[in-house]
Amino acid sequence: MKGKTLVISGGTRGIGNAIVYEFAANGVNIAFTYNSNEELAKEQVKDLETKFGIKAKAYPLNILEPETYKDLFLEIDKDFNRVDFFISNAIISGRPVVGGYTKFMKLKPRGINNIFTATVNAFVVGAQESAKRMEKVGGGSIISLSSTGNLVYIENYAGHGTAKAAVETMVRYAAAELGEKNIRVNAVSGGPIETDALRAFTNYEEVRDKTAELSPLKRMGRPEDIAGACLFLCSDKASWVTGHTMLIDGGTTFK
Repeated sequence: MKGKTLVISGGTRGIGNAIVYEFAANGVNIAFTYNSNEELAKEQVKDLETKFGIKAKAYPLNILEPETYKDLFLEIDKDFNRVDFFISNAIISGRPVVGGYTKFMKLKPRGINNIFTATVNAFVVGAQESAKRMEKVGGGSIISLSSTGNLVYIENYAGHGTAKAAVETMVRYAAAELGEKNIRVNAVSGGPIETDALRAFTNYEEVRDKTAELSPLKRMGRPEDIAGACLFLCSDKASWVTGHTMLIDGGTTFK
């Protein structure tokens, strides 16, 4: 994988950060986006290049404006000579999810639409733009991050869970149409993962304890667990895996 390029949305924290470092450790050049913390992103670029001897660059992106992916990829074209992997990871939180992260009877169209835009529409446009570049280098791998919240009930998660179900379906459609270009498309669906995003949940401690109770491994998931799955799906070891959702849930959805 050395010398190839990963484009990932939301690379400064949590799962995205773990993915960035996992790929960089394997010699992959990194183009990642951030929402607002430019200083943190610049520090991360410096750290990646120093530790792993790869090329890294950070770009601002508002995931609620997925049409701007087109301009973003034009900037990436100036800095990198190829795109081999694309991972749609960025999520939204805070005010944009008001009316989306709540009980079913309190759901509001605006909140639901924002979650859908950041999850599904952003995946579509990012995957389209990356696929155009991948075709030029003979193929590649595209991944959308998903969640087991579309399989099991999670309090206040109806808006997110439904959007994750939709993006997994979109992944399968993309896989069916891009396979002839030697581009594989998959989803990685994580159970509850120990991140700042999860800690922001109003019932975080309950989710943490229940996950450890349900898992035969008796712990919550870690960002590195998801990163390892993404690395596998982008590697030649997964050359016949496409249109698939890989569950990384510590066995919690079975019990």
